[in-house]
Amino acid sequence: MAPAVVIEKLQKRYGQVEAVKDVSLQIEPGEIFGLLGPNGAGKTTTIRCLCTLTTPDAGRIEVSGVSVLDEPKLARQRLGYVAQEVALDKVLTGRELLQLQAALYHLPKAIATERIDKMLFLLGLGEWADKKTGTYSGGLRKRLDLAAGLLHQPDVLVLDEPTVGLDIESRSAVWNFLRQLRSEGTTVLITSHYLEEVDALADRVAIIDRGVVIASGTPSELKDRIGGDRITLRIREFTPREEAETAKTLLANFPFVQEAIVNEAQGNSLNLVVDPQSDALLTIQQALKEAGLPTFGVSQSRPSLDDVYLAATGRTLLDADLAAAETRDLKKERKQNMR
Repeated sequence: MAPAVVIEKLQKRYGQVEAVKDVSLQIEPGEIFGLLGPNGAGKTTTIRCLCTLTTPDAGRIEVSGVSVLDEPKLARQRLGYVAQEVALDKVLTGRELLQLQAALYHLPKAIATERIDKMLFLLGLGEWADKKTGTYSGGLRKRLDLAAGLLHQPDVLVLDEPTVGLDIESRSAVWNFLRQLRSEGTTVLITSHYLEEVDALADRVAIIDRGVVIASGTPSELKDRIGGDRITLRIREFTPREEAETAKTLLANFPFVQEAIVNEAQGNSLNLVVDPQSDALLTIQQALKEAGLPTFGVSQSRPSLDDVYLAATGRTLLDADLAAAETRDLKKERKQNMR
């Protein structure tokens, strides 16, 4: 069976900004695949190229064996796309909006009616079907958007931040629906900022940073590669870099410490990967005390996907998002000053 999605050496530049430098992915039929990374990493550009909304500068993209670049119309028939921002006509009811979507896909009326009723039932929209979408909550709007993306029964459903801004109940409903789609053979590609969402849903994950895939595999494989528990340590509330480096040099000499990183974005905290079978926490605290270094805060936990990103880049996803936000703010300020 051909892969559901193949992306090879994808590149896309916007002026001087290299949004995607070199992205290669292969997604198998019937799996949920998570695309993880901070704002500005290249996730949205990658899926826009996949969904024929943006033309890449270089690379190859296929959906169910169809070239997205050579046969975009045929590729669209195999794709369903739900964008991060929900755009619904507020004067239409949910049912009317789905009927319009079905007409755009040239679905016969009988088939369209059957599929619309099925989607409304599966997504818990029955009692809202004949109410105007302007009265819908954010969760209901997202569910309706999902229904619209699935009416033509695509091989691959692409979701950009599917649960951003939703309450816990709505997120749970979307998660359960995506699991049901997978069990029925639909391939799902999701981008998300929610680490726990990708960890809970995805069969496999690729992490993108600055337009390049830096890690890929199952969530368990990625976390196992770290090889131990994570200890996060702060010498002081605001630790000088020099003091943090001194502590790093001291602790890195212990045989149970597999990796030590000074995280500048988090006040020069120390992020350590340690042997989970050792008494690392007690030994570290004692060593710091003997060296005359205080301990402002310390915690130990099992590896997470954020630890995977930290090990690959030296910063957490949150740090990367904050840095991207600061860069955007600086660009806006420069533009305003130039006016």
